[in-house]
Amino acid sequence: MVEVQDIFIEYGEDYLNKHKLTLVQHKAMSAIRKCRTSHLGGHVDVCDNCGNTQISYNSCRNRHCPKCQALAKERWIYNQKSNLLNVGYFHVVFTIPDTLNSMVYQNQRQLYTILFKATSETLSELSFDKKYLGAKLGFTSILHTWGQNLMHHPHIHCIVPGGGLSSIGKWISSRKKFFIPVKVLSRKFRGKFLYYLKQLYYENNLEFHGNQNYLSDEIEFEKLLSATYSKEWIVYCKPPFKNAACVVEYLGRYTHRVAISNTRILSIDNGNATFKWRDYKDKNKYKVMTISADEFIRRFLIHILPSGFMKIRHYGLLGNRNKTTKLNICKQLTNTPILLRDKIPILELIKEITGRDLSKCTHCGSNKLNRSITFCNSPPITTKTS
Repeated sequence: MVEVQDIFIEYGEDYLNKHKLTLVQHKAMSAIRKCRTSHLGGHVDVCDNCGNTQISYNSCRNRHCPKCQALAKERWIYNQKSNLLNVGYFHVVFTIPDTLNSMVYQNQRQLYTILFKATSETLSELSFDKKYLGAKLGFTSILHTWGQNLMHHPHIHCIVPGGGLSSIGKWISSRKKFFIPVKVLSRKFRGKFLYYLKQLYYENNLEFHGNQNYLSDEIEFEKLLSATYSKEWIVYCKPPFKNAACVVEYLGRYTHRVAISNTRILSIDNGNATFKWRDYKDKNKYKVMTISADEFIRRFLIHILPSGFMKIRHYGLLGNRNKTTKLNICKQLTNTPILLRDKIPILELIKEITGRDLSKCTHCGSNKLNRSITFCNSPPITTKTS
C-alpha cells in the first residue's frame, strides 16, 4: 500500500530544496518521513519461552501523521463516551465562502480562532433564545481545513445534542428536526464572523502577502467584506443520529482525521501521485485524481495547523467550568446512566482496536514476552512495521 510517508521519502527532499516551509510544516514532514523507522528508535521484544525476537519501531505521534491517529482517536472516544446523553444528536457544519480562503491561510491562527468563536456563539445564543429552544447546549466543535481534493476548505463540524438545560434547571428537548432554521444559523454566523474579521483588520492583526496584498488598502478590504456579506453562507444540518453509539462512531470519523488517509492513495509513479476523492458537486461520485508529487506535498502541507492550536473544542455544558456537575444534572434529567470510567491501559486499547494482544508472543502465544532492549537513533533503514 502506498502511503503519504512514501511520497515524502521519495520526493520530500526535492520539495524542501525548492520551497520554503514554516517551522511547524517542516517538523510535521520530518516526523512523517521518520515514523516507524529506525530514525526514531524502537524496542526489541524477546519471548522467554521460545526465543522469538521481534523489532518494533517508534511512532512519530505527530497529529498530522495518517498512521498515528488510530490510538489517539480511540483514547479520545473512550473518554468522550461518558459525556454523551440519552438524547438525539445533530451534525451541523459551518463553512465560509472560498473567496476568504487565501486570507485565512495567511492568518491561520487568528482566523481559525474567530471561526470557532463565530460558530460557538451562533449556536449558544440562538439555542438560548426561547424562540428556538430556551436552553443552554453542550456541544463539540471540530475544525477541518480540507476538501476531498486536498484543497484549502476551512469548515467546522459541530455535534449538537437535541436539547439543553434551561435557566431553572429543567431539561428542554428540541423538535425532531433541528430546532434552529439553517438560514437563521447561516446569517448570524456570517454576521459574527465578518464582525470579528473587521475587528482584527482595524486592530492591525492581519497580514497580507502575494495576491492578497491589495487587501492592505482599506477600501479594497471593505469591498471584499461587502461582497461576502451579500452572499448566503453555507450552513447545513444532517439528520439526527439514531442513538449515542452512532454518535461515538461518527465522532471517530471526524475528530482525528487528517487531510488524506493512506487508504485513499492509489499509486506514485513518474513523479505523480494518484488518489481517490469524492466529488460532492457531482452527486458524491468517487473519482480518481492524478497530480504531481510536488503538488500533492504542497496540498498536504497547507493543512498543517499552527503549533499548539486546538482543533477540537467543547462548549456550553461541556466546557471545563463545573462540567461534571452540569453533566450529572443533565444525565439525571435525560435518564442517562452515570458511568465512572477509569483510564484504559494502552495495551488493552490496542487490543480493542487491532485485536492483537501485544503482551503475548506472536510465535508461540505465551505471556513470557519481555521488552528487554530499547534503542535510539539507529542507522537509517527503510523497513516499516505496523
